[in-house]
Amino acid sequence: MTKLTTVMRKALMIPAAALLFLAACDPVMRYHGYAPDDAQLAEVVVGQDTRETVAEKLGSPGMGGVMSGSGWYYVQSDWRQDQWRAPIEVDRQVVAISFDAQDRVSNVERFGQERGEVVTLSRRVTSTGPGGITLLKQLLGNIGGVAPGSFGE
Repeated sequence: MTKLTTVMRKALMIPAAALLFLAACDPVMRYHGYAPDDAQLAEVVVGQDTRETVAEKLGSPGMGGVMSGSGWYYVQSDWRQDQWRAPIEVDRQVVAISFDAQDRVSNVERFGQERGEVVTLSRRVTSTGPGGITLLKQLLGNIGGVAPGSFGE
């Protein structure tokens, strides 16, 4: 090998190393959980489908309600991680399917996250519960809802 080819090899290695370094700086996306999309949810008929038929159409949920016989919750979170920084949640979808006493679907709701606040993206309801508030809204609405001055009253 001549000295010229060795110099040319070294000259090509510098841009290649820089290219590898820049490629390593791209954010890494991670997806956790599963939430059915709107087309899949359109197959679920409120008042007609049961837990079994919902499980056939959408699959079993990642989480159930805190009480036996309550709703099913499908949760999906999308996270972005830039280099050495902590991961940041960029999107969250929660699909809540409620069932009545006969185990028929009574409510299908999709919740998202807009600027850190939970918002209802879609809702199909046959009848409202107490005050129209779902268990998920009650749980999420209580987070941060207590003022420090209210403890002494």
